[in-house]
Amino acid sequence: MGKFIIRRFLSLIPTMFVIITFSFFLIRFAPGGPFSGEKNLPEQVIQNMMKKYHMDEPLFTQYIRYFGDVLRWDFGPSFKYKESSVNELIEQCFPVSIMLGSAALVLSVVFGILVGIISALKQNRWQDYLSMSLAVVGISVPLFVIGPVLQLIFAMKLHWLPLTWTSRNTSVTFALLPVITLAFPYFAYIARLSRASILEVLRADYVRTARAKGLSENVVIAKHVLKGALLPVVSYLGPAFAGIITGSLVVESTFAIPGIGRIFVQSALNRDYTLIMAEVIIFSLILVLVNFLVDILYGFLDPRIAYK
Repeated sequence: MGKFIIRRFLSLIPTMFVIITFSFFLIRFAPGGPFSGEKNLPEQVIQNMMKKYHMDEPLFTQYIRYFGDVLRWDFGPSFKYKESSVNELIEQCFPVSIMLGSAALVLSVVFGILVGIISALKQNRWQDYLSMSLAVVGISVPLFVIGPVLQLIFAMKLHWLPLTWTSRNTSVTFALLPVITLAFPYFAYIARLSRASILEVLRADYVRTARAKGLSENVVIAKHVLKGALLPVVSYLGPAFAGIITGSLVVESTFAIPGIGRIFVQSALNRDYTLIMAEVIIFSLILVLVNFLVDILYGFLDPRIAYK
């Protein structure tokens, strides 16, 4: 197990190298550029700006320079947000998205697995139909509908929760609506995955053997069913965690949250090379690290999986 962990961790290095290299050249070969949207700029001004950001150098030289900066965790200046560097923008926005996404993922995992267990144990009963109907709503209804509906009910009608995000509010209530909104589709997927996986494991021979030995239903579910049934959920958590952090543009716009999703989209529209690259690197790093942890968890959840 120890050797597998070391080999798996070392494999992250070439993975990130390929991602950085491919993304760097792909962005440069795309039509347009960071200064193509500027209007009525003299050619000499554009040339001076290109020289300032070393974009007049050969492409491979730019790549070597940028890769060296990335190794020092320096993403360079932003072409559009000239008052801030890319590192400063990420330091301002990323913690908000991390907090929002982590809370939403924890909420979706806890309630998704709980609802999946209830639905599987009460198969073809009203609890099952109600749970899966809620999951279908979570999958089908987009976030730009769920968010405003929650705002209308809990903020404007009942006045229980704040309408939007505000830095002046020191309580956790300001985060409840955006967290619930962001967690809803992930909760729905996890509930469906949990239900299907638990139903499959419940029919396994070792579960019938455990029940034949006289073990209580709670012990059977907790010690024998959940370990094997949670494998699909754990697999889903890797891309879900990365997506829930960087893909929350709709929620951030609805609740006026200063997160990373908004500047991610804006940087793509502006061809802000350095900001795009920084967010791609961070997104990829989160994804590969979470998948690395998922692979390790596999060995603890299912003893039949042996890493050699």
